[in-house]
Amino acid sequence: MSDPILVLQDLHTYYGQIHALKGISMTVNKGEIVTLIGANGAGKTTTLRAISGLVRPRHGDVKLNGSSLAAVPPHKIVATGISHVPEGRGIFPKLTVRENLEMGAFLLNDLKEIKRRLDHVFVSFPRLRERINQKGGTLSGGEQQMLAIGRGLMGNPHILLLDEPSMGLAPILVEEIFRIIVEINGLGTSILLVEQNARMALSIAHRGYVMETGHIVLEGDADKLLHDPQVAQAYLGG
Repeated sequence: MSDPILVLQDLHTYYGQIHALKGISMTVNKGEIVTLIGANGAGKTTTLRAISGLVRPRHGDVKLNGSSLAAVPPHKIVATGISHVPEGRGIFPKLTVRENLEMGAFLLNDLKEIKRRLDHVFVSFPRLRERINQKGGTLSGGEQQMLAIGRGLMGNPHILLLDEPSMGLAPILVEEIFRIIVEINGLGTSILLVEQNARMALSIAHRGYVMETGHIVLEGDADKLLHDPQVAQAYLGG
């Protein structure tokens, strides 16, 4: 796998005077799951926000399929094929499952294509089909996470940015979410995964990057990182 879909080059971002990302460079190739691991406050979420245009880089570039996104507004970044599933799910609690999913295809006017994408989401998340007329706020935590990922898939993305998909879920649901992430990747969607559960993330990823205080400090094949003593000590509980 050496066909880059997403490239970050020497990316620097700031929140006011706080230098959040300090020159990070990374690549996601077509068909890959790449995971970004690190402690809270390392800059993982900021990295995803910089890719989706919610935080503007002061220096450096983000490229999708070779085209710069640095000056592209967020809603147009979605149209280029990047879907961002944020930490905390961010579903619309008073809208039904169908309405939440349709919000993920807000750029689309073709009703047949919207239905095709809904059916595609229901292949990965049959439970959402069963809950299609239920309000999002009445779903369980696991179902809400499925809904958030399903909404991201409605944009028919080339690459899916997932921020802490396992947060707050029971272990059995974490396993189910990760199994589905692998299935989505198997259907052709590249994935950049930010995840506190580093062991689980590295177990399904092709490659990984380790972040500390706005820097990439380690990168490599996920299996090598999984068995790296430094990574084990810091992020895998010894």
